Amino acid sequence: MKTGIIIVCHNNQYNIDKDRCIKYINNTKDVKFCLVNNHSNDNTYELLKDISEKCKNVSVVNIKKYKSSKSAVKAGARFMFNEYNLKQLGFITTSHFIKYENLGLLIKFIQEHQTDISRYTEQIQPVKETKLTLFQSLFPVMDYLVKSH
Repeated sequence: MKTGIIIVCHNNQYNIDKDRCIKYINNTKDVKFCLVNNHSNDNTYELLKDISEKCKNVSVVNIKKYKSSKSAVKAGARFMFNEYNLKQLGFITTSHFIKYENLGLLIKFIQEHQTDISRYTEQIQPVKETKLTLFQSLFPVMDYLVKSH
């Protein structure tokens, strides 16, 4: 099952450990990452591009004018929807990933809980009576993981 995870970044240059990110992303199977740079004024975009060049399962979306977190997630979702055939799509905003000190530790956490994340759709689908579109089934990864543990 393919899962997509959108991670929104904004001026997070000092929260991105590039080498650690590459290590954990390359050890995460069946997950496509979309790193969204939401108009950063620092070197965030360059770091995200460097990560994507070293990881086959990472794409970067660069937003040139700052948007709300919701709009940045939607931009990432549109990209993922057009590029990949995904079963589910989750997102993490800047405010959530800072709680993990840096992006590398957050990706390690995702890798360790990948099975829980992939079960998300199975758990919510019986509750919904209609078939969800990709945008309707976008889910906040961190909120789900907090509830499940």
